[in-house]
Amino acid sequence: MIDYKLITAQLKALADDDHNYIPLLSNASALIYDSLPDLNWAGFYLIKNDQLVLGPFQGKVACIHIAKGKGVCGTAWALNETQMIADVHQFPGHIACDSASNSEIVIPIHNKITGDIVGVLDIDSPSLSRFTDSDKEGLEAFVRTLEDVTEWS
Repeated sequence: MIDYKLITAQLKALADDDHNYIPLLSNASALIYDSLPDLNWAGFYLIKNDQLVLGPFQGKVACIHIAKGKGVCGTAWALNETQMIADVHQFPGHIACDSASNSEIVIPIHNKITGDIVGVLDIDSPSLSRFTDSDKEGLEAFVRTLEDVTEWS
């Protein structure tokens, strides 16, 4: 079982040193990638010029730009809700940055001051149906903590 409380506590401890989004997102992607089994990508896309742009991540080379409403990441942004996809190949408009990815979870991230979406946490797995409701709940709590401790400018 994955200890999401421990991962979240580690994120809070890292934020004690620096609240800037670049180092925090870098370490957050490493925490997730190292703590969750069966992943091939964990990282962030940040909104810039009305598109998602690749941010800090762990894993294979990734797509650099994603339009709002496109793919799983763009859909999570457009709908402002977590997307948990058991089989990405069945998702209309899926963007295959890595053909080895079979399931995905994407969680919107908000600026705690303005409430605006600033990006998404994107996690991919080579296994079908990798992500559970427990993962969704734990990762959403992780993102809420990230929102609380991060300075976005």
